[in-house]
Amino acid sequence: MEMETKSKVLIIGGTGHLGKRLVKASLEQGHETYVLQRPDIGVNIVKVQMLLSFKKQGAHLVTGSFHDHQSLVDAVKQVDVVICAMSGDFHISNHPLLLQLKLVAAIKEAGNVKRFLPSEFGTDPSRMAHAIEPGRVTFDDKMVVRKAIEDARIPFTYVSANCFAGIFVGGLCQFGTILPSRDSVVLHGDGNQKSIFVDEDDVAAYIIRTIDDPRTLNKTLYIRPPANILSQRQVVEIWEKLLGKVLQKSSLSEKQFLHSLKGKEYVEQAAMSHFYHFFYEGCLANFEIGDDAEEACRLYPDIKYTKVEDYLKQYL
Repeated sequence: MEMETKSKVLIIGGTGHLGKRLVKASLEQGHETYVLQRPDIGVNIVKVQMLLSFKKQGAHLVTGSFHDHQSLVDAVKQVDVVICAMSGDFHISNHPLLLQLKLVAAIKEAGNVKRFLPSEFGTDPSRMAHAIEPGRVTFDDKMVVRKAIEDARIPFTYVSANCFAGIFVGGLCQFGTILPSRDSVVLHGDGNQKSIFVDEDDVAAYIIRTIDDPRTLNKTLYIRPPANILSQRQVVEIWEKLLGKVLQKSSLSEKQFLHSLKGKEYVEQAAMSHFYHFFYEGCLANFEIGDDAEEACRLYPDIKYTKVEDYLKQYL
């Protein structure tokens, strides 16, 4: 399929966990890349040096803030595509994802943006109306942003990238750890509910690849690498094979897991409730993709994604 001239891209949240990968992928795939730089970055030396490194690699730094409407309008007027990779972390602010409503207003006023990808990149929020509290607020807020985008008639692509490998594979799908144990593991129930795991670098590659693809305009793009649709037990078995030893296993029942939420801090409860849906309910892999969506690995078979087994080798 022939592509027209590559779009100019603005990435918001470019110094974050996914954002820095989006900047790298955008530059590698030949897009003129702009990164929003907040004026209140202060003395965060890690972020300042990361932004300067983007500049050295050819990215343009654009000053803008969610608290300055005109600065957002001016920023988005320079590009064709806007990708928001801001964090939904409740440690940062209350309902942080709803700050994107200010971005929607700026994009609507600017009137030139050909596609907007809001900060989603995990579970499809349109399938999570049944989600338990307090984690449900993440999905509800994402749906509020979606409604604003569609009401403003802004062209969009929503991306559901499922479980980031760095967060879930590294910790063998256990909450509160991102390094795999060499001794023991706690299974969620029988450990047999299927989830979907994607290397964050691959997530970024698929996202950038899709921004000029008319097949994903005004649709949801699911990233479902076939070899990475696995249960927790299968992830553990892959690790055991690499280690050459069997881990000691225990099990946490659904009832025990839900009971363990009580007494935890709000932020921890919210994150744990997402684990509940992933590993007890199997919400990521228990449905077929409909006609109103596309699947990234089918659209872009030339992108060679990282398999869970290869991802785990780095921990040996």
